[in-house]
Amino acid sequence: MARKKQAAKKPVKKEASSSSSDDEEIDSQTPGAEPIDSDEDASSSDDGSEEEEVEDDDEEYDSEAVDDDDEDNDDDASSVEVSDEYDNDSDEFEEQGSSDDEEDRLQRQHDLEESDEDVEILDDIDVVDAPRSWPKAPAAGSKRGGDGTKVDSAAAPDQNINDPAAAAWMHTDNLSSDDEDDSGEMNRIGRIPLHWYDEYDHIGYDGHGKKVIKDKNSSAGKDLLDQVIDAADNNEAEGGGKFTVYDALNARDVTLTPRQIELIRRLQGGAFAHPEHDANPDYIDYFSGVDPMKSGLNSDRYEKKSRFQPSKWEKLQVRRLLHRLKCGSINMDYLEGKVRDMNDLVKRNDGEDSDKPFQLWKGDEEDELALRKGPQHMPAPKVPPPGHAFSYNPPGEYLPTEEELKEWEDMDPSDRPYGHFIPKKFDNLRSVGAYEHAVKERFERCLDLYLCPRAMKRRLNIDPESLVPQLPKASDLRPFPTTKCIEYCVPGKQDETVVVRCLSVSPDGQFLVSGDEAGVVRLWEVQTSRLLKSWDLNNYIGNDEEDASEDSKKPIAAIEWNPNRSHHCLLAAIGECAVIISTGTGRLDDAEVTDALLSAASSCKDGGNISPDSRAAKAVKWSSLRKKKQASDKSTISAFGNKSGPIALLRTNRDVSSVRWHRKGDYFVTVSPKANAAAVLIHQLSKVASQQPFGKMKGEAQLACFHPQKPFLFVASKEHVRIYHLVKQVMVKRLLSGCRHISSLDVHTSGDHLVVGSLDRRLVWFDMDLANTPYKTLKYHERALRSVGFHPRYPLMASASDDGSIHVFHSMVYSDLMRNPLIVPVKVLRGHSPVNSLGALSMVFHPTQPWLFSCGADGRIHLFQDL
Repeated sequence: MARKKQAAKKPVKKEASSSSSDDEEIDSQTPGAEPIDSDEDASSSDDGSEEEEVEDDDEEYDSEAVDDDDEDNDDDASSVEVSDEYDNDSDEFEEQGSSDDEEDRLQRQHDLEESDEDVEILDDIDVVDAPRSWPKAPAAGSKRGGDGTKVDSAAAPDQNINDPAAAAWMHTDNLSSDDEDDSGEMNRIGRIPLHWYDEYDHIGYDGHGKKVIKDKNSSAGKDLLDQVIDAADNNEAEGGGKFTVYDALNARDVTLTPRQIELIRRLQGGAFAHPEHDANPDYIDYFSGVDPMKSGLNSDRYEKKSRFQPSKWEKLQVRRLLHRLKCGSINMDYLEGKVRDMNDLVKRNDGEDSDKPFQLWKGDEEDELALRKGPQHMPAPKVPPPGHAFSYNPPGEYLPTEEELKEWEDMDPSDRPYGHFIPKKFDNLRSVGAYEHAVKERFERCLDLYLCPRAMKRRLNIDPESLVPQLPKASDLRPFPTTKCIEYCVPGKQDETVVVRCLSVSPDGQFLVSGDEAGVVRLWEVQTSRLLKSWDLNNYIGNDEEDASEDSKKPIAAIEWNPNRSHHCLLAAIGECAVIISTGTGRLDDAEVTDALLSAASSCKDGGNISPDSRAAKAVKWSSLRKKKQASDKSTISAFGNKSGPIALLRTNRDVSSVRWHRKGDYFVTVSPKANAAAVLIHQLSKVASQQPFGKMKGEAQLACFHPQKPFLFVASKEHVRIYHLVKQVMVKRLLSGCRHISSLDVHTSGDHLVVGSLDRRLVWFDMDLANTPYKTLKYHERALRSVGFHPRYPLMASASDDGSIHVFHSMVYSDLMRNPLIVPVKVLRGHSPVNSLGALSMVFHPTQPWLFSCGADGRIHLFQDL
């Protein structure tokens, strides 16, 4: 577009003189056409107007047609608006699937820019732009001047009157694109990309369903040079003045008519397309009226769509009238028009009821004030009624003495029993004088009512029992342990009490093992409470029984039976050591599996199979106890057991406080809280190997246990529980317990729930799929919790405390993740008495029955069953 304006100021050389002759031919073929401008003809009618191939407004054009004709001219661009319009049309058509290539189009534009070197610039050219508005031809005798007088057309010779002969070419038939194709031979494919037909001999289908065959002689398959040569030949052969453009929709060349050329010339000049168009018509004084035939406004318009739909305004009015009719503010007489105003009806009714009695002293009652609209009425607080002290003849006990009167004088009136009033006794009512503080008290009450804010408080009449959640009955949640049935008597001196610190049950539920304060491990038979075996582990860890005193003996800190039914061995923690003990209770097959598992540990040398470069080499050492076997270790409980008693020993740098097995029975973990980074050690019994998983420990580790299904390790410090992935060696989650000191830990068999007990009487339940904060926090015990645990088979949970009681809970975990766990306290078991502020120290469930074992500082071991 910018090139056309530049060409208007840059006339071409003599080689391009043929363009001026073409302009003269155009003017000669438009008889009576109004000239736009004498100086503008040479520029506006130059080859730029010829090479801008334009069709009717209702058709779409290919951008190639414009670019092909641009090769003939020398970048003449005297018209701006028409070129912009058709350039946009060509771009839109190109998006619909024109076959023109974008790179070829850019190359042609680059060639056209290089052709500007052939243009010679002349400074003495004076170009006059075409006017934007055109003078109109006023009717004779109907034009008025500025003063309102009529002006004759002869009086304005400078105004040009349009020639009707020139305007004859500009008459439009106002037909649509469908009406111009009366025969129906044009393409009717619609908005379908044209490149779909590149491989066919037709471009689409006409209105009769026939193929529109491509014109082989059209300019579609020719390059720009051939198109320019063909255009020049056509002008010379047929007399000139014929301009052809390429119709991409119908695949043919279309010759522009003189009317279309004239339209282009006028649009390029910035004028209206039709000379007879009046841009400033005379004002016609229309008047509005009721009859549209008189006014003439909106007489030929269709009715609005809203005229055929129900009126929302009428609907709203009807709704308001119905509401007022329901409330009683209007009646049917008002709706039917019998009463113009409801006030007239009210006055009429008041006149009729004037003779009826009414309440003279009727005021605004509180019930009526509450029904009023607007802000809610808040009545003022009432003055309390006078008591006996305000009587003119009060009883003697209400009369103050002289000492009380002196005390009242020193007190503030607000602190006195009766304020400013002093009780007095009169003989009769007539002797009572005026109250001196009456005005002051009334004024103070008015200030209280005015200055003190009041708020309406609504009291909810709710039964407190309805706020308590509806829990199932304990009898419906059976079975659970209820009664103490068996007591296991720990042997000892008569005056001394042996403190039993820990318990563990075999996987089959036939045997029970306990560890006491003296370092002795005892093996019991569950059904008969018979003591089967006992081992004093102080004799195996380096202390001689003869030289060692009672005070130097170390207690059993923790003990646990191997969870694998085929492995008949247990693990006990005493001092800085963890001792592996073979129970000798297995059958023939189990005894062989147990011997194979313990064979490497019983014959280990040089500290076990630990790499000297590893961190665990400095933290733990394995050693065999075959040389320290006693005479009692040779006898076994089972006839098939080959080994009985301590087999191997693990010695760490610090005291071991907790031991836990993996569910497969080969790996186990030991915890030494004072060992810093080596506090948590993982051992493998079959290979006599150990490893230290942490190079640096966050906090002081108290407990550790394995996940029942996944390779996770739970490590509990005093306040947090951290979950580590053993394979990926990363921390998965950190649970915030809110406790001061964690004392016990257990994981549900599903692996998704965790229960923690603390020394500050808290029992914390974690739902690990829900959040890292506690799901429930229970505080039922009066003292510190020592042990918590889940039943491996039944939905039961229990906690043992220093208050000597054991609380049993029904803990149902649903497989549906949308349901929360159900925790219901069902029983409190009491059987231990506190000794030296220590009560029930440990508890453990029976693996197959709803039974519970407990031990305490009183030296007793109890079995609670469901009876």
